[in-house]
Amino acid sequence: MVRFLLGGRGAGGGRLFLSGPAAPSAHSALGLSLRMPENDHHHRDERAHPGTHGGIIRAVARIANRPALAVCLRQMEAAMSIRDEPMIYIATDEGLHVARGADVTRVDDLAGREVGALARDDRGWWAMVDGRELWRSADGGRFTSMVALARRKATCLGATTSALLIGTARAHLLRLEREQAVVVPSFDQAAGRKSWYTPWGAPADVRSISASSDGAVYVNVHVGGVLRSTRALAQWTPTLDIEHDVHQVQACATRPGLVLVAAADGFGVSEDGGGTWRWENEGLHAHYCRAVALADDTVLLSASSGHHGRRAALYRRPLAGERFERCRDGLPEWFGDNVDTGCLGARGRDAVIGTGDGCVFLSTDGGVRWTAIAKGLAPVRAVQFA
Repeated sequence: MVRFLLGGRGAGGGRLFLSGPAAPSAHSALGLSLRMPENDHHHRDERAHPGTHGGIIRAVARIANRPALAVCLRQMEAAMSIRDEPMIYIATDEGLHVARGADVTRVDDLAGREVGALARDDRGWWAMVDGRELWRSADGGRFTSMVALARRKATCLGATTSALLIGTARAHLLRLEREQAVVVPSFDQAAGRKSWYTPWGAPADVRSISASSDGAVYVNVHVGGVLRSTRALAQWTPTLDIEHDVHQVQACATRPGLVLVAAADGFGVSEDGGGTWRWENEGLHAHYCRAVALADDTVLLSASSGHHGRRAALYRRPLAGERFERCRDGLPEWFGDNVDTGCLGARGRDAVIGTGDGCVFLSTDGGVRWTAIAKGLAPVRAVQFA
């Protein structure tokens, strides 16, 4: 690792100190004068904040050319480029990985464990492990087992303003209280519960959970529609016909009332907290949808010809637009399977896809262009930006 420090030497200049394996001698400092004109306000700002990529590199460009220093600078620039990339957590059937650009590292604490879902709240990161445990990391580094789920198998996680929620098989909802997972009894009494089902005859499961900044919580049951609670989980209201067969619900943290769904019937949007819905599928080659995300004002949506995942693709559209367009640049012609619930994420203009064949794709422009940042992982089950 190359270490560097830009220090002051009066108002007119400074010194750059480099150390590390590529420096002239291990753990020794190399001091070089930097001259920055007094009237160069841009460079004075960069000297005041030497951690900025552009400031360091432009300042170093003024230094005399030395071979050993050139090696240090290349390593430094590479390290800065990695640090500028968004950090992404990738949950797979064989553990948890952290990606920053093309640099993907394994979280050793969870190596070989099935990580099925991720969530983040004010206590740190949570990982759903083997469907039976919750592991936590305060800083996203070391993970520790915190909660055992002996009676119910977890299916998804959702961080809300009041608690971490855990969806389970057979469509129950738990909340985390004092390191214990306790049943949310009001959810077991939700209207319409007796009509929930699965196409293959098994009991329904909770499939996804999403919360809005106004305190509303949305829970997607498969197959059971989307239920909303606005009273601290005390009461649940169905928001749409369960036959739409919703696979993911996504509330918008910054726009109370805006709710998106990916369903077997396509893309659904509500602007009044689920009171009314519009179904908008213009431009899709097929309307079986599994995942949805919002990158600033751009909707990202996965679609295929059915639950087997044939002809699976990704689409984008302005939130206020009318027609979806296919995302092609940097992506395969067709994905090998559905881009599934939880495997499509966004933060600002950044977006990420995780696939069933262990690939991860990153976009930094709202889904226009994509880059493969990981291949050969175990099947990806969830992705999330740090």
